[in-house]
Amino acid sequence: MAGFDENIVREYFELNGFFVRQLRKYLVQSGKKRSQQAIDLLVYNPSAPVDGVPAGFQLFSADMTRIRRAVVVVKAWHSSRFTPAMLKSSSRVFEFLKKDVLSKAEGYFSYQADELDPEWANGPAFTKILVLPGLPTSDPQRSESIELLKASGVDAIITFSTILENLLRHVEVNHSYQKSDLLQLMRVLKIYDMVKEPQMNLFN
Repeated sequence: MAGFDENIVREYFELNGFFVRQLRKYLVQSGKKRSQQAIDLLVYNPSAPVDGVPAGFQLFSADMTRIRRAVVVVKAWHSSRFTPAMLKSSSRVFEFLKKDVLSKAEGYFSYQADELDPEWANGPAFTKILVLPGLPTSDPQRSESIELLKASGVDAIITFSTILENLLRHVEVNHSYQKSDLLQLMRVLKIYDMVKEPQMNLFN
């Protein structure tokens, strides 16, 4: 069963026009390869330009129209921001950047290219996106964190605050979301004034 945080991110990409493949997670015994466990989502936006690239390292919802295909990893450590010290001490953050993991991801994309979009096989390399709670808000910690992520091979990050704000803005109180527990919950919170427009400024 997919985790709650991964489902939030999946809803976000689908809302922004992506086809999403959510990889199944299995219990893996120690000593076995964990390459399939490192990636959470594969996303593909058929409307994005083939040569499109995001404007900056930190992504916002306006950047989604320029991402063609990507591997997405969700690190939902909501109780703390990522700091340089955390990035240096936790190898789990960068597991999805290992060669065996990325080659496995390329295999998934190649299969889907044959089935869905012939040009995909010759398209640009996928973007490697890390979803995280946030980065330090002030320098030098923020700049150092970004440099560490870039040096490790991360192409872009997107924060949960950006994702949640975008979902809240798109949920309408007069529309039923019976196929999505998450969106239906957000709708109910809006109906009962538990979430108001000015409050969403707190996510910025």
